[in-house]
Amino acid sequence: MQAYAHFGRCKLFTGSIEEAIPLVEQAIRLSPRDTELGVWYQQIGDVHLLQSRTDEAITWLEKARNNTPEHPTIRADLAAAYALGGETERAAAELAEARRLSPDDRYSNIARSKAARNFGVLIPKIRTLFETTYFVGLRKAGMPEE
Repeated sequence: MQAYAHFGRCKLFTGSIEEAIPLVEQAIRLSPRDTELGVWYQQIGDVHLLQSRTDEAITWLEKARNNTPEHPTIRADLAAAYALGGETERAAAELAEARRLSPDDRYSNIARSKAARNFGVLIPKIRTLFETTYFVGLRKAGMPEE
């Protein structure tokens, strides 16, 4: 089951973004009570976010947050989605929660967030998608550049 989810993540980060969701959905079907379920929901939400399908991203990222409320990255991803959807107060609240839950300062600014997520190793296509969606959302949620 986890192999499907990991393969989906590989598809996302290597540029075959359209192939990621079916793989993660297969992992969910095979193991609907898996301890990684929140992270799998997050992966689906991230794909929707990167494809500028904000409403779908919010739906999946809320499922992820509800399943795994103590996961700071899920909270940051949801903050970006809320901000892109025009829900700036909810975005700011999720960003504050991501900062509170994070064991480091990765959500203090855009530069640190990029470093923590290994942004530089992404292929250009995916890096561009993150720039035009995720990081735009985090800025709208109130995250400064430095």
